[in-house]
Amino acid sequence: MSERIVFMHLPGETDAVPAGRLTLIEQGLQVQASRFAYGRRYLQRANAVPVDPVALALADGGGDAGLVPPDGLALFGALRDATPDAWGRRVIENRLRAPPNGLPESTYLDHAGPHRAGALDVRPTPTSRSADGVLPSVMDLGHLLDATARIEEGEPVPAHLEVFFAGGPSVGGARPKSVVRMDDGEWIAKFPSVNDRFNMPLIERATLELAREAGLNVPRTSIESLADDRQVMLIERFDRLSLPTGIGRRHMVSALTMLALHEQDSPDSSYAAIADALGQHGVRGCIAGDRRELYARMVFNILVTNDDDHLRNHAFLYDENAEGWRLSPLYDVVPKPQAAHERMLHLSVGPQGRVAQLDNALAGAGRFGLLPPNAAAIVDRVVRAVRSWRDTFERLGVSARDCDRVASAFRRAGDIGMREVERHL
Repeated sequence: MSERIVFMHLPGETDAVPAGRLTLIEQGLQVQASRFAYGRRYLQRANAVPVDPVALALADGGGDAGLVPPDGLALFGALRDATPDAWGRRVIENRLRAPPNGLPESTYLDHAGPHRAGALDVRPTPTSRSADGVLPSVMDLGHLLDATARIEEGEPVPAHLEVFFAGGPSVGGARPKSVVRMDDGEWIAKFPSVNDRFNMPLIERATLELAREAGLNVPRTSIESLADDRQVMLIERFDRLSLPTGIGRRHMVSALTMLALHEQDSPDSSYAAIADALGQHGVRGCIAGDRRELYARMVFNILVTNDDDHLRNHAFLYDENAEGWRLSPLYDVVPKPQAAHERMLHLSVGPQGRVAQLDNALAGAGRFGLLPPNAAAIVDRVVRAVRSWRDTFERLGVSARDCDRVASAFRRAGDIGMREVERHL
């Protein structure tokens, strides 16, 4: 059994404060169970934010004994979100010279660093200082790419490239990436992989910009081209904000956490379940708009065959002004080329389950609070934008060859149920 202190960066503040004590019970490398108890001083703060909005309500407190995760989870969802994902684990393993998945889960939690997603940090004691390392800047992208290549090849990163370790383990996902400093705040640099079949940074950036043209809420993006023709996609962090005294943080949890589900339960869940969670935890006055946004994202994913739409790739942000939760901006959207006519998303779309059809999306619109004419108007708006995907991609620098390689991901609306949608326009 071991203990950690969970820190929270509160709204309007740049320094984190102790929120409570986390107790981990590990067997071998895995966390078998955990408990969390809020600190009394934290609960007395007027601007206290729940560490986990579902499992750790401030009103429950936890007392001295603490609260346990729901539904048999070993670790609270919000702390699972603060633990490195596949890429972050590889970075930590490289630094500690450990084999794949060869470290205790608590070690990954400890080494994720202070730049992890959201507003949480994990430290040994209440008086421990943040392990802030100086984040690499956009000027270091060449070194970061070199470090990334070594990690992908299983080679140790030499000392002169260790600038990468300040931001490398901090953010989720399986692809290589790092947090970097820009003049106006923190951004995430997303790198090419040795396994890519096309220019992934350009493709991902173009897909996000296409989503913006479809009216979706997308963070700022850019492409940085290096002297050796390598390219990196940059996307602005939406869980950070500029304050007069420095960089503030917004608490963020995944939809997996908001639904209190196990990782393996994600394929059995649905977009409608996320819409329900917005109804339960969302900011009054914003729920309808966030549900419309979520519905439009589902339609976009159908049209571009983004089937990596699992519950970790949808998130909720704490809105400090409204003191509630909002749907986060869009992220991690990439088209998946394939030949199959019938396609599935990761999450259920409508009455036909995961079948990626526009008529299936229309039939399930009621769970989003949408009448058929309103839902059809959203579908039509997204269809019109995606129809010109190749123009957008080429304008943003994607080569004709790479456009051809991903073309099979983009679907003709008339082939996937648009006729039923048009009946309501």
